[in-house]
Amino acid sequence: MMNMIKGNLLNVFTGEIYPAEISTENGLIKCVKPVQDNFRDVILPGFIDAHVHIESSMLSPSRFAEVVVPHGTTSVVSDPHEIANVMGTRGIEYMMMDAVSVPLNVYLTASSCVPATPFETSGANVDAEEIDRLLDRDDMVALGEMMNFPGVLASDREVLSKIASAKRHRKPIDGHAPLLSGKALCKYIASGISTDHECTTREEVLEKRKLGMKVMLRQGSSAQNLEDLISAGGDFIVSDDKHPEDLIKGHVDLMLREAIDYGLDPVETVKMVTINPASHYNLNNGLIAPGRAADLVVVDDLEKLNVKEVYIKGELVARDNKILFSVKPLELESTFKLNHKTPADFEIPSKNREENVRVIEVIEGQLITGESEAILGVDEGSIQPDLEEDILKIAVVERYGHDQVSNGFIHGFGLENGAIATSVAHDSHNIMVVGTNTENMARAVNRLVKNNGGLVATSNGQFNSLKLPIAGLMSNESANDVSIKLQALQGKVKEMGCKLNSPFMTLSFMALLVIPKLKISDMGLFDGEKFQFVDVIK
Repeated sequence: MMNMIKGNLLNVFTGEIYPAEISTENGLIKCVKPVQDNFRDVILPGFIDAHVHIESSMLSPSRFAEVVVPHGTTSVVSDPHEIANVMGTRGIEYMMMDAVSVPLNVYLTASSCVPATPFETSGANVDAEEIDRLLDRDDMVALGEMMNFPGVLASDREVLSKIASAKRHRKPIDGHAPLLSGKALCKYIASGISTDHECTTREEVLEKRKLGMKVMLRQGSSAQNLEDLISAGGDFIVSDDKHPEDLIKGHVDLMLREAIDYGLDPVETVKMVTINPASHYNLNNGLIAPGRAADLVVVDDLEKLNVKEVYIKGELVARDNKILFSVKPLELESTFKLNHKTPADFEIPSKNREENVRVIEVIEGQLITGESEAILGVDEGSIQPDLEEDILKIAVVERYGHDQVSNGFIHGFGLENGAIATSVAHDSHNIMVVGTNTENMARAVNRLVKNNGGLVATSNGQFNSLKLPIAGLMSNESANDVSIKLQALQGKVKEMGCKLNSPFMTLSFMALLVIPKLKISDMGLFDGEKFQFVDVIK
């Protein structure tokens, strides 16, 4: 079926804007013809988010499409790293199957670091042979971000095998190299890694770009580097991680407006989310030209970028911020394999009257943590928290069938009563729980398992929950419903005394062992600077 779209076309190849009519047929652009008419609207190639983890939105791929497509996003390059750590290739298959039920083009990368470290229990192991099988697929467009840069620098055999597989399949290799510089950076790039999204300083961007790396300027929900880095230049603008309440406000369209507000030329800005990522990942879109996929966005103005219509494969899929397709997320079986928990599971025994213990120090708004120590009392053979000093209990409950629990202490959450728990815990996504006593910690974990994952707060015998039944990471509800429930849940946690802006996000990163200083996994307390386990009792 032939369709015709007319307007002021932005040609991202030449940088020109001119009146044109675009004919499409069978999902592809058939012809682009300049005309003499006068138009108000501007036609752009569909927007591409070149690096995102859909799971971090807490939405299934189809629900993610429901909220981002009206904002002009027609394609994403997504690393399914989170669900891969839970379910391996079965999780990746789920992302593919749910995504094909909606118009959004979801291109996946083969997750390179599953498990992320050997110091925690994950639900799967994606080895070099599995990576090779994944990269053989046409819908797998790259090797996902190589977070294990120490492995690259040490010439780890398994890491190099994964990189070699990507080269054999002629697919790009995404990087993850925060603050890497000098000879180490040269070796990292020489291995074949071509992108980085972890820059935090202008100098870091300049060094990496001078060495031929393509830099992704990140503007997510937690990490927002666009304003600080834009003067150094970049190749892509990406979100990395976006939460539902932020996606409702905007996605790539919002990032473009912010970049333009920070002084970037509008045409150059649009190139960073169209032709640049399409060329890098060998996608058949990103440019309005014959033979390209008919993925188009109609906006009112090149600077305001208010999205009026969105076309994917030539079909009108959204108009005036409303989708024109239906969404029915696929269901997924439970991924939780653990026994019912009791308060005894969260006790730290001692035969003394008091103990000097290591304490994880929360730093508001940061992934890094500190380390302190405290003298805590012992009651009935168990070390007790000190609520007056805001020293609470923290635990990681392994959920993949080994029934491990590790316990420690943490300062900075401010809970006065109750407990909070989450099954979103980077990177292996075991259950994290913080509480004022072991009884509430057990209740929170058991309710979370009953919910098949998500976020839970319990206080005075009452529960508030956000269910994330898809691998304990994602909801099958809409972004609006998830956002409302998340805000209500965070409000409840504030009533419990917590002063943190994002308590569940903060808790989820307490298991991120590769970020210093003191963290905790299901195997124990971990010193991220010494890269070794340490005892809770000093």
